[in-house]
Amino acid sequence: MFDTILGPIEWAVAWIMYACHWVLTHVGFSEGPSFAWVLSIVGLVIVIRIILIPLFFRQIRASRGMQMMQPELQAIQKKYKGKSDPASREALSRETMALYRKHGTNPFASCLPILLQSPIFFALFRVLNHLPDIADGKRGAIGPINASVAHDVETSQIFGAQLSDVFKSAEGTNAKVAAAILIIAMCATTFFTQRQLTMKNMPKAALQGPMAQTQKLMLWGYPVVFAISGINFPIGVLVYWTTTNLWSMGQQFYTIKRMPAPGSEAERIYKEKKAARDRAKGIIPEEPLIIEAPRGQRQQPKRKDRNKGPAKPATAGIATGDADAENASAPSEAPTPSQPSAPKGPAGGKQAGPNTGSGNNPQKRPAGPGSGKKRKKR
Repeated sequence: MFDTILGPIEWAVAWIMYACHWVLTHVGFSEGPSFAWVLSIVGLVIVIRIILIPLFFRQIRASRGMQMMQPELQAIQKKYKGKSDPASREALSRETMALYRKHGTNPFASCLPILLQSPIFFALFRVLNHLPDIADGKRGAIGPINASVAHDVETSQIFGAQLSDVFKSAEGTNAKVAAAILIIAMCATTFFTQRQLTMKNMPKAALQGPMAQTQKLMLWGYPVVFAISGINFPIGVLVYWTTTNLWSMGQQFYTIKRMPAPGSEAERIYKEKKAARDRAKGIIPEEPLIIEAPRGQRQQPKRKDRNKGPAKPATAGIATGDADAENASAPSEAPTPSQPSAPKGPAGGKQAGPNTGSGNNPQKRPAGPGSGKKRKKR
């Protein structure tokens, strides 16, 4: 089944390498075992990566979408944290997928170029591994690579090592040194490519959370995995992988420089350089118009110890001393009108006032209009 899936891809890889070698021999490289076959592997990388350019930009957009949606995704995960009932799990899945649709991305879009390159990588690995058997006639041809072509490819050298040599099984020192150099180059380019993508071109908000921790783990995990597995790769595969990483570094450098992710360090540098170029050309950058929000009326502070009783009467002067202060603060009572004492008669009755007429008969003094009110008030 594995041969059935990779068979057509191996055939396509063989034809691309053969076509690149044919072009190189027509521009001055020699036929037979030569450095042209090493460059044909580089040509294979260039052809494949040109085909994958649309997918690369789709990967960039998907990666940025994943970065920008991290705060919202973390809020959804926090909302359903600790809830394991079916309804909560269904709601979590539904809201997460709605968030992916909102940002126009999905968790597998950023991995699509890598997934498409993996079959090509394994196909090239199998083609280079089968070169000795094809050259010896133990295996049939793969596309245009027959016995004579396989012998030329197998015996082509780089740094004194053949393309089919493997570090683990190589006998000569040159092969081990060449394989070690290429393994180090492959791991270093993998590290810097991943670091360039995850650290420099990510906003600060996306550098936190579970996904950021996973990316940091991948940043250090990939080089370790490639260092361990690289000792089993043929020299030709190491050339392919190192060239692929170099292409990725250049492509990402261009993308980060021209189209940095919003909120990232790369975007800040891009804006500073653009502003410097505009100033050098005499272009005054337009400052964004800041519209201040309308302010409401300022609320006056209120005294908490305000006396809510009746209003105090005005005092004639400034009170001095404790006694005067108490007298000034206390409400004044209305004055009580003085009543003249009536003389008692012989029967003990009261007389209202002095006699107003002749005779000794006492007469009651009529009350004035103000006295009734005062008496009623008292």
